[in-house]
Amino acid sequence: MSILIQNGTLICPQGPVQADLRVEGDKIVQLGPNLPVGDSRVLNAAGKLVFPGFIDTHTHFEMNKGTVRETADNWATGTRAALAGGTTCVLDFAEPGRGCSLQSALDEWHRRADGHASCHYGFHMTIKDWDPRILDELPRMTAQGVTSYKVYLAYANIRVSDGVAYEALKAVGAEGGVIGCHCENGDLIDRAIAELRDAGRLSPASHPLSHTPAMEAEAVTRWLALAEQAGAPVNVVHLSTARGLEAARAARARGQKVYLETCPQYLTLTEENYQLPGFEGAKYVCAPPLRPRSDVDALWAAVERGEIDTVGTDHCSFNFHPTKELGRDDFSAIPGGIPGTEHRSALMYTYGVKSGRITPHQMMRLLAEQPARLFGMFPQKGALAVGSDADIVIFDPDSTWRITAETQYQNVDYTPYEGMEMAGRADTVLLSGETAVESGRVVLENRGRYVSRGPAQFWR
Repeated sequence: MSILIQNGTLICPQGPVQADLRVEGDKIVQLGPNLPVGDSRVLNAAGKLVFPGFIDTHTHFEMNKGTVRETADNWATGTRAALAGGTTCVLDFAEPGRGCSLQSALDEWHRRADGHASCHYGFHMTIKDWDPRILDELPRMTAQGVTSYKVYLAYANIRVSDGVAYEALKAVGAEGGVIGCHCENGDLIDRAIAELRDAGRLSPASHPLSHTPAMEAEAVTRWLALAEQAGAPVNVVHLSTARGLEAARAARARGQKVYLETCPQYLTLTEENYQLPGFEGAKYVCAPPLRPRSDVDALWAAVERGEIDTVGTDHCSFNFHPTKELGRDDFSAIPGGIPGTEHRSALMYTYGVKSGRITPHQMMRLLAEQPARLFGMFPQKGALAVGSDADIVIFDPDSTWRITAETQYQNVDYTPYEGMEMAGRADTVLLSGETAVESGRVVLENRGRYVSRGPAQFWR
């Protein structure tokens, strides 16, 4: 039976439209005013906003698998939580072991996700090694729908040299793909940690002092210089500072294609959280860290101006007890990462749309259309259009509720957004034309499918 969504405000690529939308099977088949009901099941969306399914561009499920530092959310719990917040597709990071093939990581991530995911999913591929063997694998990755990659300029066990980053940029660019980068200066982070330890400053309050804005800005500048030399478009993941933003603006002014992702935590929380009594600040340890209010304001201004392209969560959920507590005597041993995939859309609506900073159309572009374009899924995903996938969010802008760990789907013992009052939430979610969320509760699980992605669609 088809489904007819009536009386809602459709947030379409061209802007909001008062119209109805019909779904048949797993596709959108009709849009228009006053569509006849026929034999369709009716969903009344009066007073609600109808979005294409949201895409989380940045998740880490089952990270550090099999160790004491394994994340709390696996593919079953993490994607169920994502779906509850209106996210119908996630892009997770497949990570090969040192000396291992890209294919080995892709196979492993399929083993973890296939048959367990409650929303659709794809994989970015992390590049750690670079040699002729890895270079030869890139076309095979493309053929299997992997068209986006990630490199790190920080962390000794994973970061790459500038030369490797440059070679990877050229090779991935030739495949029509895009590389995102974790932009922090790893050598400076290591030195700062050592200095803070020597000074006996071991509490969570030292975390932001070991990941300063200068370290991000330097790495963003270097990453964009490498991209300029390689002649390749690039992505900067989890941008957190005004100084990093300024470096990206300068590159864009030179004509470079630079795409920017930030995260809800950098738009809603500040580094004051690291000053909480006792060990509470450990709940907020992530990299890059939370920043001063001035950086939060600068990022919101960039969002308003359309300078930020995607908002992913960097969802990386470590339980406070006992996992975060591994760093109780040394802040640098606190596993870095926070949960957030479940609450992203409500946070962006509350602090963005409801506050008057952005429109529903801008929210749609940040959470759906632009992620789909950059990562090779548009218009299959990211659009309310005839022929597009029937991944749809009916969002209630009048719902008021509080975020609490007790009521969340995320399989973690805290939330960094505890007690925040939300103004709006995903009420009903269709996944491939099936009702997966009803009245804010997940009613359909394990129906997620792998999304084989094409080349990036650059618009800047």
